[in-house]
Amino acid sequence: MRILLVPTLLLLTGCGAIYFSPSVENQSVGGVPVNVIDMNAATIAEENRAPYQPKALPAAFFEAGGVQGSQHALGNLPQPANLPETRPSSITAILPPPVPNTPYKIGVGDVVLLATTQTAATQSTVGQLTGLLAAQSQRQGFTVQDDGTIAVPDVGRVKIVDMTVAEAENTLFQAIVAKQLDPSFSLEIASFNSQKVSIGGAVRTPGVAPITLTPLYLDQAISAVGGVTVTDKRYATVRLYRKGKLYQIPLTDVYADNGRSRIRLVDGDSLFVDTQFDLDKAQAYFTEQIALSGYKVQAQTAAISQLQAQATILQTELAAERSNFKDRIALGAERPDAVYLTGEVTKQSRFDLPYGQKAYLADALYSSGGFSNITGNPRQIYVIRGISDGATLRSVTVLHLDATNAVSMILATRLELRPNDMVFIAQQPVTKWGRVISQLSPTLVASAASKVP
Repeated sequence: MRILLVPTLLLLTGCGAIYFSPSVENQSVGGVPVNVIDMNAATIAEENRAPYQPKALPAAFFEAGGVQGSQHALGNLPQPANLPETRPSSITAILPPPVPNTPYKIGVGDVVLLATTQTAATQSTVGQLTGLLAAQSQRQGFTVQDDGTIAVPDVGRVKIVDMTVAEAENTLFQAIVAKQLDPSFSLEIASFNSQKVSIGGAVRTPGVAPITLTPLYLDQAISAVGGVTVTDKRYATVRLYRKGKLYQIPLTDVYADNGRSRIRLVDGDSLFVDTQFDLDKAQAYFTEQIALSGYKVQAQTAAISQLQAQATILQTELAAERSNFKDRIALGAERPDAVYLTGEVTKQSRFDLPYGQKAYLADALYSSGGFSNITGNPRQIYVIRGISDGATLRSVTVLHLDATNAVSMILATRLELRPNDMVFIAQQPVTKWGRVISQLSPTLVASAASKVP
């Protein structure tokens, strides 16, 4: 038995002659020099400096499908914002013209409050103004009617619409004096209902903010509805619709110290916090505001329908382009950049590099299940990269990662991959022996055993 095992052991010691496994050698291949370097922070930084631009998605994936061109049939409807059709590096501000600093004027729906303080000298006269000058510190509110007047008992209807508080006080004074009543009173606005700004989009509680005696500014209006609910403010925009025109202010400018948060708002303004690059949501919001404002003329309605039809056609075309591109990838007509995983990885495979962004060694390893902890050698993880001049392979750089210490795997999250890189993981020494033994002919072993007396 021992005599028969000796040739077998000799055969195993010479396994290199009967079993060949891939390995990485620091020598030229086919006349092309090979340079093996250890992977560390410095070598990774050097490799990542090599120029590389990932393939970009077609423009159809960034276009919003908005309609450009003449809007003469829409009358006073808002014009679309002047936005590029692809993702901008920064959002251009389109600011409204400054608003004159004018005092508040009373409007229809406002509630004004008349108040007086009763004294002994005026007690008998005050009694005549029932509902106006009735009791000590008497206060009564009056709503400005559709005709712009308030109805004061014993005085009659007094028109105060489009007047400042001071002008309305003077008008009421003249009306009371004309009725030979005591004009001792004060006037204030108790409820501001005539001038409003609507706020919608990515805000906490969409609604309206009233304009009062104190001017209302852009940042105050957004705060009045609970602030914005945007996670990434870099690409969010505050769109302002005012008198048939559409303006936009980057959300970052609203909270920056550049004065744009102090844009004064006026009655009828509509704000929409937009977190997308297309105007679909803003268009729907402003269409609603237009409808509520009374733009119901047939020609304008037809123009809106035409605009929506054109937008639908463009959006359908964009969706078809995007679908066609995905089909081309699925059928292999559009070939993305890729790297290849070989050796003791969980799955020998091709890893497609993403569009529009860079991928790292860890992405390729763990998107395919990583490498085998049983057969793979963590000391020998390699990224094999060819350096070419046009179609000619000039040299080969091999980046070696020793992951015996698991902390070293953090380097795999730093090394950028390049098209046609090869990710190779060598086998464990014991794996090579195991595979040699498994490939020995069972017949040979059986034959040796049969000769044992």
